[in-house]
Amino acid sequence: MDAVTPSGPISSASSSSHALADFRTDRRVLLLCTLALPIGAIGAVVAKALLWLIAVITNAVFFLRLSGQAVSPAHHQLGWWMVLVPVTGGLVIGWMARYGSEKIRGHGIPEALEAILLGRSLINPRVAILKPVSSAVSIGTGGPFGAEGPIIMTGGAFGSLFAQRFHLSAAERKTLLVAGAAAGMSAVFATPVAAVLLAVELLLFEWKPRSFIPVVTAAMVAAILRVPLLGAGPLFPVAAHAPLGPRALALALFIGVGVGLGSGLLTALVYACEDLFQKLPLHWMWWPALGGLAVGIGGMIDPRVLGVGYDSIHGLMRGEAPGGALAGLLLAKGLVWAVALGSGTSGGVLAPLLMLGGALGTLLGAGMGATDPGLWAMVGMAAMMGGTMRSPLTGMVFLLELTHDLNVLPALLIGSVAALCVTVLLLRRSILTEKLARRGQHIAREYSVDVFELTRVGEVMDHSPPLISAGTTVADRIAEGDPAVARRQAAIIVDAAGRLAGIITRGDLMQALQRDPAGAMPVIDAARTGVTVTYPDETLHDAIAKMMKHNIGRLPVVKRTDPGRVLGYLGRADILSARRRSYEEEELRESGPLLDLSNSLATPPSRSSHSYPPTPPVITHHARISRGQISGRFCAYPVRGGRG
Repeated sequence: MDAVTPSGPISSASSSSHALADFRTDRRVLLLCTLALPIGAIGAVVAKALLWLIAVITNAVFFLRLSGQAVSPAHHQLGWWMVLVPVTGGLVIGWMARYGSEKIRGHGIPEALEAILLGRSLINPRVAILKPVSSAVSIGTGGPFGAEGPIIMTGGAFGSLFAQRFHLSAAERKTLLVAGAAAGMSAVFATPVAAVLLAVELLLFEWKPRSFIPVVTAAMVAAILRVPLLGAGPLFPVAAHAPLGPRALALALFIGVGVGLGSGLLTALVYACEDLFQKLPLHWMWWPALGGLAVGIGGMIDPRVLGVGYDSIHGLMRGEAPGGALAGLLLAKGLVWAVALGSGTSGGVLAPLLMLGGALGTLLGAGMGATDPGLWAMVGMAAMMGGTMRSPLTGMVFLLELTHDLNVLPALLIGSVAALCVTVLLLRRSILTEKLARRGQHIAREYSVDVFELTRVGEVMDHSPPLISAGTTVADRIAEGDPAVARRQAAIIVDAAGRLAGIITRGDLMQALQRDPAGAMPVIDAARTGVTVTYPDETLHDAIAKMMKHNIGRLPVVKRTDPGRVLGYLGRADILSARRRSYEEEELRESGPLLDLSNSLATPPSRSSHSYPPTPPVITHHARISRGQISGRFCAYPVRGGRG
């Protein structure tokens, strides 16, 4: 095994503390920012191409003309022949998915998450071409979807492909993939800040300058290029509202809760439709055509369900939709969208969520006797995004950037967070992660500081390590099962002066006994003398990195200024004790000092007067946990035959 020898003396025992920083970002972030510049430009161009292609297909199939001007299919004059349009689109998408790439099915974000977390941020070039084309066909033929999911997947695909041309790590490719996704969303909606927040809340799975800064770079480049390509924002300008009072904020809370409940029902409806399609005795390539049939029938009943519906969304924000028409729009759009999305066709979720949230928010506001329906529509939209996508900050800022109405920001925040609270408590997964869960994959979306970054080696190490003199033979103490040695997977070897000479593991011992069954070999001859070490002031994160780099399971702990002086032993059991401490901080319920003080003042000092159980002993840096504890629920892997 290749190993490093202990480093030479260092001038200060606190040098490790001086080397630590708030972030581990290095100068490679500048390289990523440089690569993010063309990715942002590519994202803007791809967004322009996608929107243009949607407009061309919509004009061709609904109005029988060749034009790239954006138009709503709701104003078609095809009559009942219109039903065949989304059916034909579904047939095309099913054929593309079966013979092109199955990754184009669905709304794109789950596929992006899968590529990031499980695919090392590598996306097939086919997806970069087929996803926008299939989405344009779906939306252009009347599909009740938005362009944001496809552009996120497409922009991410181009970001991944661009990154694959360079010598980068998987984490760096992930950064550029997400940069492409954020650039696409920024260009489509003129919402660069919301695009960055979506990357942070949903796609990056980390909060690091290494990834955050390049994503911002790409999003801002796309936002700048959007102006000459697609025009300046805001996309849905509205008249500015006056500052909101307590009554309006309370109503925003009510609407957030109501929309959160509606969000849960909508998620359940989408996957109920997907389950129904799974039961059909047909190959899945035919399902989008059946979903297109539902779209066509729904479009005949209420033409507003067709296409992205930006005109309907803007009308809701301006408060122009009457109540009766809102109820019909809510039911028709929700049902048609759920059936179409459940069929596995290609399209995004964001625009439908805005329309459904806006309609529901307006209805709830009217039910409470509130005026200004446009305000409650905006709150409902932010709440629907916050609850359904579990991204409340994105929902809040997205609506702000779409309208540039700053005074409604507190209401948007309250509504989106209230909806998030409802859906988190009622649903185990969001509409985005449920699809991955059905494929046997689990995604945790809670961020926290790694406990190994906060814990020093000296806090958990064994302060009484097993030490063996270099002149000891294998048979003297080890083969005889000396308990002082057998309690660990390895023993530290010291020379006559008590200084570090090597380390011998049980594997080394077995090999030595095979070569010398009598056990007369000195342990120093069987041991590893080039030893990788750690220091008491080093973080567990860095110590674990050494273990993984050298494929070892334990480290001698030495004094930084005197690397031959052994201070302790760090094994896997000691590392897991830090995780156990973190677990207890989350799960252990105990009385606080103020409660103890109030109880002592109210009652005589008697143990029987307390109604709560005694507080368990606190784990100190001297405490160690047993093998039974390690092999139970606190352990990521079993520890056998010793403490690591």
